[in-house]
Amino acid sequence: MRHVAIMTLTGSVGLVAIFLVDFIDMFFLSLLGEVAIAAAIGYAGTILFFTISLGIGVAIAAGALVSRALGAGDREEARRLATSSVLYMVLASVAVSIILFPLLPMLLDLLGAKGRTRELSLGYLQIMVASTPLLGIGMASGALLRAVGDAKRAMYVTLSGGVVNAVLDPIFIFGFDWGVNGAALASVCSRIALVAWGYYGLVKVHDMLAPPSFYLFRPRVPALTAIAMPAILTNLATPAGNAYITAAIADFGDGAVAGWAIVGRLIPVAFGVVFSLSGAVGPILGQNLGARRFDRVRATFRDSLIFCSGYVLLVWLALFLAQDFIIAVFQATGEAAELISLFCAFVAGSFLFNGALFVSNAAFNNLGYPRYSTVLNWGKASVGTVPFVWVGGWLAGAPGVLIGQGIGSVVFGVLAALVCYRVVIGMERDPPPPDAPKEPPVWRHALWPFSSGKSMSAN
Repeated sequence: MRHVAIMTLTGSVGLVAIFLVDFIDMFFLSLLGEVAIAAAIGYAGTILFFTISLGIGVAIAAGALVSRALGAGDREEARRLATSSVLYMVLASVAVSIILFPLLPMLLDLLGAKGRTRELSLGYLQIMVASTPLLGIGMASGALLRAVGDAKRAMYVTLSGGVVNAVLDPIFIFGFDWGVNGAALASVCSRIALVAWGYYGLVKVHDMLAPPSFYLFRPRVPALTAIAMPAILTNLATPAGNAYITAAIADFGDGAVAGWAIVGRLIPVAFGVVFSLSGAVGPILGQNLGARRFDRVRATFRDSLIFCSGYVLLVWLALFLAQDFIIAVFQATGEAAELISLFCAFVAGSFLFNGALFVSNAAFNNLGYPRYSTVLNWGKASVGTVPFVWVGGWLAGAPGVLIGQGIGSVVFGVLAALVCYRVVIGMERDPPPPDAPKEPPVWRHALWPFSSGKSMSAN
């Protein structure tokens, strides 16, 4: 529990700093007093979430493979994998930026953005998408530092970005009168800071990057892809679900979208520890898997769920007590204020179950079962989102959309925890061979998570 808590809390400071960039942008832009600006950031954030998901997926692969190599005592292979991971991240993020940039106008139209809101959102997105590779390198650096066990420097990497953004936002937005584009340029500067601190930690402190070469990179691409692609697909489920929610809320006007945008910035800041938990426990699970300590794998999973539950309950109480203050800070009125209040008082509690899904995803990705994460996350984004949100919006408008989303989280959070428990117990009772375990169909663990026969084991 101590290891889980330290890695999570230090990791959360840095991760929250990344999301704090968007939160700070929203705060300063809300001071301009224009609903269209807040709505524009809401639409932009929905699209940018897709680029962040790419970075998270590759970072998961980097952390999983490097931590396994270190756990097995092979530092030189860990260095080669670290270098290959950074190169993989650069190539993937550049490709996504090139593909996504010309599609931005069409994507905004699909989400329901119109008029001035669409214009503001497009300008913001063009700047942010062009700098996606910088964010990717920063995220990879943080994951690699956590894989080494240097949670403090991993925290500094992302914390530096938050500090730079907080300093430059008011200067660019108000001092230079650049408005929404000023917020985007401040974010670009914060991403440059991520890269600089990541390079210092990996190269100057830990010497974790081997000299890059094509012959070093090529043979490690399949191993990276085997984890990164399912992880990316898994993480794409969340922005896909959010995109549907944004489109559903757009039917109720810019005021509702502005409220959803503020909630969307509040969630990662308030629950940054929960998001960090999935990244922090990954290296712990990976190192213990490499060391064949399946008892510690089980203990890590159990303690992560306990830690997550306690944290969510505390934050839920804090949000409930602070809801009027949050509404006042963002100068929200009408339906925007109603949505913020509803989230703080009730919907925030659904993160008890979102947390269980995040922890389970980390276990699946680092124990050799990445497809399980993909199936469960997309299940939540589709079956666990679309019908609940549609019925909620039909019955209660924009507030019903939030309520429906929360109910869907409960169903899939419980299911993910049960399946993951079955996988972990199966590995402990019937250990797999030292190489990566072969994934059985997801349904074999989902049918009855508590069975213990070898025919149902993870092996």
